[in-house]
Amino acid sequence: MKHTRFVAALAVGMALALPAMAQDKLTLILDWYVNPDHAPIILAQEKGFFTEQGLDVEVVAPADPTEPPKLVAAGRADLAVSYQPQLHLQVHEGLPLMRVGTLIATPLNCLMVDADGPVQSLVDLKGRKVGYSVSGIEEAMMAAMLAKAGLSIDDVEMINVNWSLTPSLLTGQVDAVIGAFRNFELTQMRLAGANGRCFYPEEEGLPSYDELIFVANSDTLDRDKIARFLAAIERATEYMLNHPDAAFATFAASGPDLSDELNSRAWIDTLPRFAHSPAALDHGRYARFETFLFKAGLTEGILPVSDLAIDPGAVE
Repeated sequence: MKHTRFVAALAVGMALALPAMAQDKLTLILDWYVNPDHAPIILAQEKGFFTEQGLDVEVVAPADPTEPPKLVAAGRADLAVSYQPQLHLQVHEGLPLMRVGTLIATPLNCLMVDADGPVQSLVDLKGRKVGYSVSGIEEAMMAAMLAKAGLSIDDVEMINVNWSLTPSLLTGQVDAVIGAFRNFELTQMRLAGANGRCFYPEEEGLPSYDELIFVANSDTLDRDKIARFLAAIERATEYMLNHPDAAFATFAASGPDLSDELNSRAWIDTLPRFAHSPAALDHGRYARFETFLFKAGLTEGILPVSDLAIDPGAVE
């Protein structure tokens, strides 16, 4: 018995003497400043789930919301949080990008207007100003929604308002904003004493899609590291679903202003929308969106899903 205890003690001593296992570094650029949409990422960081997967993940908020996928394509980051519709267009443009995981599995984007203002239908947008933050994709989505109302993108004036979607609408700088998230900007409007109204892309002619995805450089992606990253994200998502109050407390404590009323309400609205299996790929969803873009005249052809998205853990 003494011999057994000695061996166990020796093993512990040797483990403590060994240098800490090296962590594989990953740089992840968010699509926006930190908010509840990024909760699984923040929780995986705060709860040590990345560390358990042998990863040292640097999470960076972008200075410009249009830049994250471009930085990945240029090899200046390993992963970025981006949008499925944007991915399709950027791959068609020749950027070496690949969807490797899903963060938010339902559309969040909407065309938001003042519910008490002059725009009561899409037809009312003719001759009006529409604000946006991410060039390319939001203009393309706007064109598709307008087409259903018998209008074209030339019937509105598109204005880049960068981060200021809600403020630009509240101040009358624009008459509508595309790119507003229904789980965030609608609440932001209410807290400012106004009523927002959303026109939902999936109800206005667009097929459903994954709102937030993880993209990597298709030429250099490391399947093993990405699979471990997604395993940590999945564990964080499961923790959120099982312990929503404790999860929010951890999330809110991770940065300034994350415990305010806007983020508290957005947390509740966002929780059901996270992908339960972040690595899993819905081939049909990507194929349908490719077909939609082609039929809408927004691309010159239809790419195979394998050019757009993978499940990094799947056996090839």
